[in-house]
Amino acid sequence: MDERRDKARHRVLKAGTIEFGGGAIDCTVRNLSDTGAALDVTSPLGIPARFTLFVPADATHLSCTVVWRKEKRIGVRFG
Repeated sequence: MDERRDKARHRVLKAGTIEFGGGAIDCTVRNLSDTGAALDVTSPLGIPARFTLFVPADATHLSCTVVWRKEKRIGVRFG
């Protein structure tokens, strides 16, 4: 498989919250780079194409765009 990312991702295991339109879904941040992340979710259904990711451990809010979806994981680009 060809690597299409601009920046290398680092494996992490952090709790996160997908926030959108007054709703919130818990997730787990599985890998992270300066430009994006992979998030484990119960189901990708109902998660909008754009949302804010809150990572309490880092006290960060990141604007995200979904790049890909799998059964229980989504890939996002920041910005």
